Amino acid sequence: MAEKATVWIVDAEQWPRACLRAELIERGYDAIGFWDLRLAAKELRREDLARPAVIVLDPKAMLITVDERLALERAAIPLVLIGGAIESAEPFLRGLPRSKVVRRPVTVGEVADAVEVLVRGA
Repeated sequence: MAEKATVWIVDAEQWPRACLRAELIERGYDAIGFWDLRLAAKELRREDLARPAVIVLDPKAMLITVDERLALERAAIPLVLIGGAIESAEPFLRGLPRSKVVRRPVTVGEVADAVEVLVRGA
């Protein structure tokens, strides 16, 4: 990787977010964690901030508003969605290009591998 790709991790749970962040940093990424999609969507609207190459989203225990979904859609950033059967069937993914769903149960390594596939394809 010539330049560090930035990856945003959005997960309401601290330890899964922290573990994935550590794994991605170990693999050479600039990983930034958000506990709330609202905060990440707000950051996407900033002109002065570098855009992430990939966003990892675990929507479990997270209410996703129409505005947040539209912010992700407009940004057209590849998305790794961590989900079980319920999240995987959500119409939330429609309109979000180049997305990948990683089904639970999942390891940190599997999520990091999915990020690498999307970064290489971006």
